[in-house]
Amino acid sequence: MYYKEHEPPHFHAKYGGQTGVFSIRELKLIEGKLPKRVISIVLEWAFEHRDELMEDWNLANQKKQLNKIKPLV
Repeated sequence: MYYKEHEPPHFHAKYGGQTGVFSIRELKLIEGKLPKRVISIVLEWAFEHRDELMEDWNLANQKKQLNKIKPLV
């Protein structure tokens, strides 16, 4: 997630030189291209951390420090 972002609430995921942008509310890929397997893993992670992602989105819009979210392993 980056500061100075645009609506809708979203986060970025990178894999092997590719980037995907995922909607937090709808939990779907809205921009970019990633392998289907990677999309599935990212969406599973995002489902488990949706509230944290939304909280960080709100913090980013307020230019406040983001909270760490447990990464994919």
